[in-house]
Amino acid sequence: MGTISVIIPSLNDAEFLAACLDALAKQTRSPDEVVVVDNGSTDGTVDVALAAGARVVHEPMRGIWPATAAGFDAASGELLARLDADSVPAPGWLAEAERRMAEPDRPTVVTNGGAFYGRNAVVRWIARNIYIGGYFTVIGPLLGHPPIFGSNYVLRAEAWTRLREVVHRDRADVHDDLDLAWWMQPGMTVVRDRRLVVGVSARPFDSFDGLARRVRMAFHTMSVESREWPPLRRRAERRRAPVWVWEAMPVEPEVADAADPDGEEPLTA
Repeated sequence: MGTISVIIPSLNDAEFLAACLDALAKQTRSPDEVVVVDNGSTDGTVDVALAAGARVVHEPMRGIWPATAAGFDAASGELLARLDADSVPAPGWLAEAERRMAEPDRPTVVTNGGAFYGRNAVVRWIARNIYIGGYFTVIGPLLGHPPIFGSNYVLRAEAWTRLREVVHRDRADVHDDLDLAWWMQPGMTVVRDRRLVVGVSARPFDSFDGLARRVRMAFHTMSVESREWPPLRRRAERRRAPVWVWEAMPVEPEVADAADPDGEEPLTA
């Protein structure tokens, strides 16, 4: 089996982080390493992480992308699994990620949306259908492959070594997941696996202003990316490139036999 590191950036989210780490402790496939990136917390974030046996990395530069990148750099696993502090992965999350990454097509990234919890039904509907639904529906065709959802994805460490100097890792004004998805290099592939289930807090969508802020940031991110790697040129360069074949990571036969090909959305042209 390959090794899996789980990376969780956190800023003053001790209570949510405790629930996230508790869910990781109940995985049917245990993580080989949990890296919590403290982004300058003043609450009990570090104490919660250490109490759960996580490794703590400190990143003084504020922002989800700087914190995530620091965690990726510090991680030792062959697969880098990404959660937010308020994510609650289903018990089979890591097992499913490992199974899918070991399939013959050897994807670079496996991702899925989130199952929102908390707040009220209207907020959860907006988060699921307008924000995340729009993200996959609109951005996917533009990219030519499923986008990456920052609260629920797994990336090959070997791919990160190629991407770490390409992405805008030091910018807090761009969406980290969209930035990573945009800069997937020719030959890298993204698969959406609907069996990769993570609960995600709906708290950022409490108000219309919160939703609007995220949408504005998405447009800003697209503007930044499009200037540096125009969409048509990006699609053409990716289409001409052969798919990279990553080193095989075997899985146990009983895990592989449980695969459901209808549970995923493959790379598209």
